Amino acid sequence: MTVVFDRPYEFVPPIRSTVWPWVIQRLRLYDFYLRRKEGVVDYELRGIEHLKDAVNAEHSILLAPNHCRYADPLVMGWPGRHLGIHVHAMASWHLFNEGKLDAFAIRRMGGFSVFREGNDRKALEAAIEILVDGRRPLIVFPEGTTNRTNDELKPLLDGVAFMARTAAKRRQKLKQDPATEATAGSGQVVIQPVAIKYLCVEEIDRWAKEQLDRFEMQIGWNRMPDRDLRTRTIQLAEAMLALKETQYYGHSCGGPLPERRDKLIDHILTVTEAEMEIERPSEIVRERVRNLRATASSRFFSDAYDGQAKLDLRRYVESADLAQDLSSYPDSYLMEDQATDTRIVETIQRLQETINGKADHSIPLKAVIQFEKPITVETGRPPKGQRDPMMQSLEDSLKSMLSDLSQEARRV
Repeated sequence: MTVVFDRPYEFVPPIRSTVWPWVIQRLRLYDFYLRRKEGVVDYELRGIEHLKDAVNAEHSILLAPNHCRYADPLVMGWPGRHLGIHVHAMASWHLFNEGKLDAFAIRRMGGFSVFREGNDRKALEAAIEILVDGRRPLIVFPEGTTNRTNDELKPLLDGVAFMARTAAKRRQKLKQDPATEATAGSGQVVIQPVAIKYLCVEEIDRWAKEQLDRFEMQIGWNRMPDRDLRTRTIQLAEAMLALKETQYYGHSCGGPLPERRDKLIDHILTVTEAEMEIERPSEIVRERVRNLRATASSRFFSDAYDGQAKLDLRRYVESADLAQDLSSYPDSYLMEDQATDTRIVETIQRLQETINGKADHSIPLKAVIQFEKPITVETGRPPKGQRDPMMQSLEDSLKSMLSDLSQEARRV
């Protein structure tokens, strides 16, 4: 997720018209985009009756999928087309700055911006209004950011529960007011858990060998002995870590990879926080990264910062992004008894993004989109000092579905 330094943030509201979404669905434009840009060539819907029942009951629906690939928002268009409905979606501000065509398409498909480097009240209010209205489901990715660990769920953001609960309270008030009762809708606000799992359509050996060969030649590893795909991928991940250790320490380190990764993440963030003269907000990597990015973004457009200072801010953000990227390499993802073809593909593509800035998407994928029973949003406050039971239910549902879906990948 890129911090936009070209211009200050300006909220991009959703377009309510359904004409453009209808045209885009009819022409199957996102099918073409997904196939060409993300390698997603097929899909399968499971448990779609849960979403259909919620739509028929006139519930206000917050769709809450896991977020492991950039393809996810467009993949969520397939269930909508199947049921003949349109959606709104909260999209990161940087996506509206990738190009005029992308910004045009995102808005016409129902997307609106959110500023992840700050408190975006306009985006929050837009999301709540969409849920109060209830005419179109709202897609919000509760993990907040993309990660390439399809089989593992990152911690969920509590803002999802706040939006849903606030909307439920407002709908309840509307129903109690005779003047607005007819426009309040008869259904409830519900959170619909959605698990997205990408499966490889064909054997990965040829694709993976080509990608690993390029990587090894890139770092000068010529005439290497024959090794299996898992071993080669792990060795390249270790080489990448050693490269980054040398960049930030001046030398590579020894020891288990998870310990080295965590030590490097903390070192990068600690040094960057010190150079920016800001306090550590918590021990959680995601919160520290967000604090660094938010501070850099706010300072960048201040008159007090000149050319060199702005270059330094860009460097700080790059360091924060690297720390977050390193945190997305799970400890046991490629253990011998757990490695699958999809995990090999994800790790190679993540390495490509870390080193080259872009992943190869020529491997064909099939998206399995699974729905679970919706969670009814209660208006009462969650227990003080305890995990929000609504978010716990969402987390449990997503983890259960992803665990089952992960078994469908081929073992390597």
